[in-house]
Amino acid sequence: MLPDITFFGRYTYLVTIVFWGTIAFALLYRAGVLRKAIITIAVLYPIGFIWDWYTLHVGVFDIILHIEVYLLGIPLEEHLFIVVVPALVIAVHETLHTYLEARQPDHNREGL
Repeated sequence: MLPDITFFGRYTYLVTIVFWGTIAFALLYRAGVLRKAIITIAVLYPIGFIWDWYTLHVGVFDIILHIEVYLLGIPLEEHLFIVVVPALVIAVHETLHTYLEARQPDHNREGL
């Protein structure tokens, strides 16, 4: 059974994005790749925005528990989502590979 966090009401989506965004930020900071991640996310953002705007407008999904603040035709939370998802992917990638490289003997590192 999944925990019911809908008691946050219209802030439910925002709370989940802040939660996962905080984890992503911490991992990016720990891996020392914040600047690189920001650049990558900035390049990906327009693609995510167009994709999100389109899917919302054609009715692929509906966001119910959000704060109802819209920027450029999509909810504020979706703008944050477009940033948090690639941030989390980059954070996990960098953390995983930093960990694996640290466990690898020096003579084998070039193989990663």
